[in-house]
Amino acid sequence: MADDELLAFRKSWKRELTDKKEDKTQNTNSTVRIETASSSKPERTSILNQGCEGEDKCVAESSDEPKYVSIASGLLDGRTSPLLERIQEERTRRKRQYHSTTNIYRVSSQQQPQKKASKGEKLVDQLIQDLNEVNDIPFFDIELPYELALKIFQYLDCAELGRCAQVSKAWAQLAEDGVLWYRVCLKAGYQLDASVCDSPCWKSTLRDCRNSHNTVRSNWKSRVGSIIQLQYELGKVLCDVSSCDNFVLAGYTSGDVRLWNTLHWDSSASYLKTNSLSANTEPRPQVTHVQVSSTLAAAAYQDGCVDLWSTETGGQPIHHYQSTGGGLRALTLSTDSPTLASASGPHVRLDHCDDRGYWRTVCRSQLPQPVDSLLLVPDRPPGRPLAAAVAGDSVYLLDPRESEEPHVLHSVYGHPVTCLAASASQLALGVKSSGWAMHDGGNKIQVYNVETRQSVVRVGSSPGDFTCIHLSPPHLLVCGNKDRRVRLFDLRSGSSVVSLYAHHLGVTAVQTDDWKIVSGGDEGLVCVWELRAGAKLWEMHNRHPVRHVHFQGSTLVTANIPDEKTPRGACITDDDLTAHRRHRGVISRYDFSEDATSQDHILPICRSNYAESYGYNYNIGLAVPYDTLPGLYPAY
Repeated sequence: MADDELLAFRKSWKRELTDKKEDKTQNTNSTVRIETASSSKPERTSILNQGCEGEDKCVAESSDEPKYVSIASGLLDGRTSPLLERIQEERTRRKRQYHSTTNIYRVSSQQQPQKKASKGEKLVDQLIQDLNEVNDIPFFDIELPYELALKIFQYLDCAELGRCAQVSKAWAQLAEDGVLWYRVCLKAGYQLDASVCDSPCWKSTLRDCRNSHNTVRSNWKSRVGSIIQLQYELGKVLCDVSSCDNFVLAGYTSGDVRLWNTLHWDSSASYLKTNSLSANTEPRPQVTHVQVSSTLAAAAYQDGCVDLWSTETGGQPIHHYQSTGGGLRALTLSTDSPTLASASGPHVRLDHCDDRGYWRTVCRSQLPQPVDSLLLVPDRPPGRPLAAAVAGDSVYLLDPRESEEPHVLHSVYGHPVTCLAASASQLALGVKSSGWAMHDGGNKIQVYNVETRQSVVRVGSSPGDFTCIHLSPPHLLVCGNKDRRVRLFDLRSGSSVVSLYAHHLGVTAVQTDDWKIVSGGDEGLVCVWELRAGAKLWEMHNRHPVRHVHFQGSTLVTANIPDEKTPRGACITDDDLTAHRRHRGVISRYDFSEDATSQDHILPICRSNYAESYGYNYNIGLAVPYDTLPGLYPAY
């Protein structure tokens, strides 16, 4: 009896599904009757699921998704007969899965009209579609002045500009601006990936930047460009110089601090006022150290005061403090974060500016010996400054987040550290061999990893002391020595690449990039060398030793600082408020991006004639010969 009922149930269900001319009301009633029968007889439903084949199996087979999801999908599709629509949906899904890899289905699907909602569409797909419709609202088309938006975009690299150009039309217009791409080319060293620049505007800008790169390199090699000497006569004798980007900062024996913005020469921020304590002291204390970054300028005085200014506003100091140990021995300013570090005797102090603009001391430490030099590791995470200090024969790391006690990075008894340099990942220091180990291969340069604080490589073997080091990422190190040589090392192999006899009184400053080396000596020479050929391209001479060398892109800043701060005849009680020109020192700024073929960019000294007595001593890219001789002088 049970078998007959099951057979009759199957036939009636199959007849209901195959009969398409049946009335809608009868279909609804039969569906309700089938669902009632299936709910009252679960055993029969299971037997039916096991025994059905072909289309019968797909009818009774339970759906993979939960019931409430299928009901919601049905409501989205506007179905009225749940069971019949679910069966049709399952059939359609299986057919699509079978024909998904064939071209026949693709052609047929394109010919069919697009439905309002896909039958096999999931709730998640519907949600994503709704979110995509919401994203069409132009959230990014915010009204800003074009100059302000351009100033914001100048901090992006080429890849980030490419992503921003895909946001909206307004952003694309900003991201394709030629000024931005010119700065990107300068920062990237003209190494741009053409795949990033797909639009014709970008390709044109990229081509112009590459041509400009070749022109600048040619001007560097030929010494073609403009030279400006930054003078401040009331400052008397030059004490210290620092430069960063387009800013040049100088301190003088008169106690004045002068800031030059080479992009805006008439900027009001160039006039920095001294703190009231140092300004009211008679005589005013000399400036001992200066440091500048793209946003901040700092100066330390002989009486132990430290002033900090903003390069945008200038005027009064935004931060000031008095050191406890007297005069400062070292001062350093981070180039990428508002962090200032100073050392007075054995005391080291780190000041940091929080998000609200308040300066506070984040670390105070006392070392066993007086500090000789101090620097801040660049490219650190926000709020995580790291300072390296040299005291005698030891190097200490100060991290305020780890501990107030300094960490000893390097310490060898009887081997003092003579110089220090740092990059984002490495720390290099020159070690002097003396005493019992003076014949053990000579002086060395030890390179440490900043993160692991382990020794990476040891290079160099020189009888003279190392005086200056510069790390050029990712694997080059250039150094100067008292033995008159400039050496370039490859840190991957630890071998010397180039050794140049540079300055007969010793090397005082050095910097390198991928094709050139610029060095300064104690005799006053600034030399430019080609890296691959190992040959000198040109040199410039001034009276005093070169204490500062810094180049970036097409600009070079050098400073010749006198060792004698109080020369004879230049007493502070003299009526003359200025010192003689030969005693002051010289700050020179070279710009090799100028076009020598244009009259507007020809140096004034190159357009001079023999009537100007100082014209004979300069030889910078003479674009116009001295051909204005007739009629200037009487016949002898």
